[in-house]
Amino acid sequence: MLLLSISGVAIGVAVVAGIDLTNHSASRAFRLSADAVTGTATHQIVASSGELPDSVYVALATARTGVRLAPLIEGYARLPSCDRRIVRIIGIDPLADGEVRGLVRRTDLDLGRFLSSRTALVDRNLADQCGLEADQALRMRIDGIEKEVTVGGFVEASEGGGNKGLTGVLVVDISTGQELLSMAGSLSRIDVRIAEGDAGQEDITLLTSRLRGGLVIQRSDSRTQVVGDMTRAFEVNLSALSLLALMVGMFLIYNTITFSVVQRRILIGRLRAIGVSRRQVFLMVLLESLLVGLPASIVGLALGVLLSKGLIGLATQTINDLYFVLTVSSVDLSPAVLLKALALGVLATSLSAVPPAMEATSVDVATVLRSSSLESRARLDARRLAVFAIGPLMVAIALIALSGKSVWTGYAGLFFVIVMFVLLTPVAVTVGCYFLRRIFGSALGTLGRMAARAIVASLSRTGVAIAALAVAVAATLAVGIMVNSFRGTVEQWLSYTLQADVYVQPPRVIARRGDSLIEAALAEELRGLPGVSDSYSVAHKAIQTDLGTVDAVVIEPGPMTPRTFRLRSGSEDLWTRLEDEDILLLSEPFSYRHDRGVGGHIELTTPEGIRRFRIAGVYVDYASDVGTVLMARSTFTRHLGDPGIAGLALYATQGVAESDLIRQIESRSAGRQELVAQSNAALRGISLDIFDRTFAITSVLRLLAIVVAFIGVLSALMALQLERSREIAVLRANGMSVGQVWGYVSLQTGGMGLLAGILSVPLGSVLALLLIHVINRRSFGWTLEVSLDPADMVYTILLATGAAILAGLYPSWVMSRINPSSALRYE
Repeated sequence: MLLLSISGVAIGVAVVAGIDLTNHSASRAFRLSADAVTGTATHQIVASSGELPDSVYVALATARTGVRLAPLIEGYARLPSCDRRIVRIIGIDPLADGEVRGLVRRTDLDLGRFLSSRTALVDRNLADQCGLEADQALRMRIDGIEKEVTVGGFVEASEGGGNKGLTGVLVVDISTGQELLSMAGSLSRIDVRIAEGDAGQEDITLLTSRLRGGLVIQRSDSRTQVVGDMTRAFEVNLSALSLLALMVGMFLIYNTITFSVVQRRILIGRLRAIGVSRRQVFLMVLLESLLVGLPASIVGLALGVLLSKGLIGLATQTINDLYFVLTVSSVDLSPAVLLKALALGVLATSLSAVPPAMEATSVDVATVLRSSSLESRARLDARRLAVFAIGPLMVAIALIALSGKSVWTGYAGLFFVIVMFVLLTPVAVTVGCYFLRRIFGSALGTLGRMAARAIVASLSRTGVAIAALAVAVAATLAVGIMVNSFRGTVEQWLSYTLQADVYVQPPRVIARRGDSLIEAALAEELRGLPGVSDSYSVAHKAIQTDLGTVDAVVIEPGPMTPRTFRLRSGSEDLWTRLEDEDILLLSEPFSYRHDRGVGGHIELTTPEGIRRFRIAGVYVDYASDVGTVLMARSTFTRHLGDPGIAGLALYATQGVAESDLIRQIESRSAGRQELVAQSNAALRGISLDIFDRTFAITSVLRLLAIVVAFIGVLSALMALQLERSREIAVLRANGMSVGQVWGYVSLQTGGMGLLAGILSVPLGSVLALLLIHVINRRSFGWTLEVSLDPADMVYTILLATGAAILAGLYPSWVMSRINPSSALRYE
């Protein structure tokens, strides 16, 4: 029993620690990467359309403003010779870099070579992993075009220095970066170091007065904050799911301590009879729980570290698919995270021990000395608990209705729904056993009725075990319904969003972002290929607005546009006005996050100054939970310049096969730019594969919660086996065979699992609705169509029943081997 309880709590703590360490490691890797490139810069100068002229830097640097300036170019490349690894290219001015960032502190750097040739300093870890040596030619693909640099040296990542975040990085000169990233005459940004206080404010005012043409100055940490906010909802949802395993583990501790109290009821009664106070008994039981919880939590921490090493890959893959490129080289063992998980484990243990500790002290001595007292009280308390369930229900309703957009408050409401269910479980088990007794009795006779009656006879432990299993299985059902609903909604969205026959784009660094561009001349050739009847282009640009930096989707409206984009709000005639008027559309997540809707406005920073754009509609979009604004290409070009072409959608002429059109595209682009040409069906499949990868980590957490619940049922059955050995001995002495003992115990465990499965269906359905309409909405801003599949509910009942039967195999074997004479002997 003790070992099972330690295992259950350890797994619960391990899941919490593993998820927290995974989130912390990913966040720390991002912060280190951002800090390494930002250095001591306090502000950044950025352009409204993403790229700013390098002449701006020259003008500011020669104007003697008194502030420290350092230009920067950023981009990404793939290394075909190193598993197509994604690397980050950072272009710097080494003469100005030292006063702001200090990326290059090498005294042996050949500055002339670094400035005059295609030379790159490579992250030492990357060089070791890819077998790169000094003076070696390094080939890469950028936007599908092959480029080459020479390895001129290495950047060492030091624990204490600013280079710790330079993992997977190539550092080049500004001119080399412009050539590699096809950014001739442009910069990504200018980093600025400004003093604090009044002097610094004067510098900001001076710089602002010199900025023209859609340039703005912003704090360096604002960009880091925006990017960090992208993954916050992802991290919150993982953390909340991890707490579920710990909550199920609390049932184990409750079961263990309750059984301990029952097993020692005679001892407790004698202690009370000789003068031990209720307070002393309470503290004794509580201390015993801590002696279980503390070592279990410590074991859980060790398991959590191992778990995080497995989860970090899944989490990083999800972040890279959806948000930004992130390289996490190792798990960061944060003392704060480990202490938090340890404290949660000990706290959960203590809280779960309070009810049995109160049970041990709340009855008089005579009652404690009677063996049936606990179960009689449990059946009496079941009705009271059902009445008390109204309280958590009202709290859950209040939290969900009044908490606005808070995700954590939504999860708190979810928690109180589970508490309400747990309080109702004893009564539900009692009612369920009434019907179970009739069903088992009709089918299996006396043995079936005995098995069903035994569940109620030990309600203090079977009720808790059934509740633990039901909650875990209900969570599995709820998450399954949510994921299936999400997937079904995305499939439907893809069916009308992907209308063209073939889609063409450069290889993407981030699966859900189209920052890479097709060469303009090549794009025009592809649109004019024989067999192409129609086409439209898409571009993705980061723009500056009154809401900060936001992602803009730039399209060419056409006859198919109304069928491609579904509106949540706005009139259908907006598509005819999109190209001529200063209007834009918001994706549903963007509208939800920023409380902007039809009739409102968004201010864009353009080279001509601030321009106000009216919001004409809100459209359905599941490509980005951060949210996007949609503009016509003509409108974007009119105010912000040419956005380029990130992707082409081509419609095949009737009679032309998609495969033939794809071969033409590959033939035309060969030797010029690597392009990915995919049919409608292939792109849809890839999109759904990304979706499935996103929820892979969720599946792991669901499985772990079931494992904890399985241990809970096993521990409850072991407790029953130890306590009821005398009862089984009597039955054996009266002629019950070994096979009948097996059947008796298996029917009992199967009945517990069946009840847990049946009870999990309504709870799982309610939790699914809350996940879809409250948690998902608050986390990501999406509206999902609920998909309830009866097969999932049947599977849930079978899962709970199967888990309980498996958990009962060992107790059944132990009970069948009881020696009647030994068990009936009084010590």
